[in-house]
Amino acid sequence: MKKGIPEHGRLRTRRTNDPEGNRRNIIDVATREFAEKGFGGARVDAIAARTRTSKRMIYYYFGGKEGLYIAALEEAYRKIRSLEGKLDLAHQPPEEALRTLVSSTFDYQNAHPEFIRLVMNENVLNGAYVSRSKEIQRLNSAVISTTRELLQRGQREGTFRRDIDPVDLHMSISALCFFNVANRATFSTIFKRDMASRKALAERRSQIADLILRYLKR
Repeated sequence: MKKGIPEHGRLRTRRTNDPEGNRRNIIDVATREFAEKGFGGARVDAIAARTRTSKRMIYYYFGGKEGLYIAALEEAYRKIRSLEGKLDLAHQPPEEALRTLVSSTFDYQNAHPEFIRLVMNENVLNGAYVSRSKEIQRLNSAVISTTRELLQRGQREGTFRRDIDPVDLHMSISALCFFNVANRATFSTIFKRDMASRKALAERRSQIADLILRYLKR
């Protein structure tokens, strides 16, 4: 420790001089707040109280609650799209690549229920804030390109049907994986069905991949 500078003072200095770290911390906290309470119920004061910074800095970085909410949505989509970009699907046979994509989507959504809740809340708002983000449009165009390339490889090999739209395929994968998290509380209660154990998740993951492949195959 430098002479004359208390440890807590040095920590505060490092935080002040780490704008990207502060920004990430704010978005992480805001994501939980928006996922738990929705846009209307979330409060900037509550977010500031749980971060390493201040309400003033939240307004400095994001301009206000709406800007922070859009940033949280962008980061949520960035994380799942970034994961998909690391799957190396181009070097896997089409059927194997499709299973990899389905499994990755299923596992990510189950591991990150805050992503599901954010998307559900934004749909309650009729996509009002997603429509204002060019970054979200850009991020999600990447998964469609990946899906299109995967389809085309399978079609060239004679494995996949030629009348499949990549957006439709992405929607089907997303919907089947999404349901297992979004509707778990009601569905499992009504039908007395285990939807959260390791065994149940493995079975459902495999079922979804089988369903999608049967739909795709000639």
